[in-house]
Amino acid sequence: MGIGLGLIGTGFMGKAHALAYRNARAVFGDLPQVALVALCDMPASRAKTMAEQLGFAEAMEDWRALIMHPAVDIVSITTPNGLHREMALAALAAGKHVHCEKPLALTLEDARKMEVAACEAGVRTMVGYNYIHNPAIAHARKLVAEGTIGQAVHFRGWVDEDYQADPDLPWSWRAKRADAGLGTLGDLGCHLVSMSQILMGPIESLIADTQIIHDTRPLPDDSSRAKVENEDTASAIIRYASGAQGTLCSSRSAWGRKNKLDWELHGTEGMIAFSQERLNELHLYTNEGPAARQGFRTILTGPEHPPYGAFCPAPGHQLGFGDLKTIEAAAFLRAIASGAPVFPDFTDALSIEAVIHAIDVSAREGRRVTL
Repeated sequence: MGIGLGLIGTGFMGKAHALAYRNARAVFGDLPQVALVALCDMPASRAKTMAEQLGFAEAMEDWRALIMHPAVDIVSITTPNGLHREMALAALAAGKHVHCEKPLALTLEDARKMEVAACEAGVRTMVGYNYIHNPAIAHARKLVAEGTIGQAVHFRGWVDEDYQADPDLPWSWRAKRADAGLGTLGDLGCHLVSMSQILMGPIESLIADTQIIHDTRPLPDDSSRAKVENEDTASAIIRYASGAQGTLCSSRSAWGRKNKLDWELHGTEGMIAFSQERLNELHLYTNEGPAARQGFRTILTGPEHPPYGAFCPAPGHQLGFGDLKTIEAAAFLRAIASGAPVFPDFTDALSIEAVIHAIDVSAREGRRVTL
């Protein structure tokens, strides 16, 4: 029967998880078969509709029943942030492998509890930082490790979207710390931190500032306005353990930006640049040869950049967001089958979330924070 999957949540990321697990073995071949055992959502009518659409054998409303289902080996959690902790702890206690979307939890304290529980449970965990599974990013890491741009000395990254740019957008749970936790840092900034740390290593300290652009938003019934409690923008000056420095900036209120996760990595002998909105391209500059012929060159990902070739034998035909999630799911399945380490697990994710919460603390207390 293979490995049994139980999926909690059927929104944007729920569908992405379902498709990724359905496609992983077909793409890579060397993976165990995945049985789509059960899907959970509310109301029951939606769960039934989505189970039929996505190919799950059972539909249910009770996520606890899904976790205790004897045929479920992996619990995939794609619910709003505030539900992650309770669901993940229950799944770990039941001895299930857990694939949880980021962030782990609303608070760093809760994320630590989840990480401890995962270590004690002795099961495998994975957190949904799918952008770092891009073949282009793997190639960038290889270039850095080989010294192609010399010593890495500065990282400049930003991640912007405009889903909260409209001041008349109704108030929702995303604006409340008790339900959403951090704002742009929890939604977007954590992705940038994950990218920064796999390229530059751990962050040693930082100093930061944040901003709430729209202090209040209209309630859905338009009767009054409610306070926005978490940040729309965040900026941090970073010092890495290696001695390198950098800047990280994030906004959920940047008009016109849809998924602008961009970065530049500066080295002593060149630099690398990347933009998530053009996720199949990497830009490389090396300080070599006659000055008149120097310039950036675009590296277009293809079969020479694993695991691109598992999807398509021809360069320039492009991978997409869903393919990155398939690579992520495949890595998790391979780790479960082999016992090999997987990245990022709950321990890795905790280090990422420690950074975004340090940015929040620095901004609120007006001081440099050491991690």
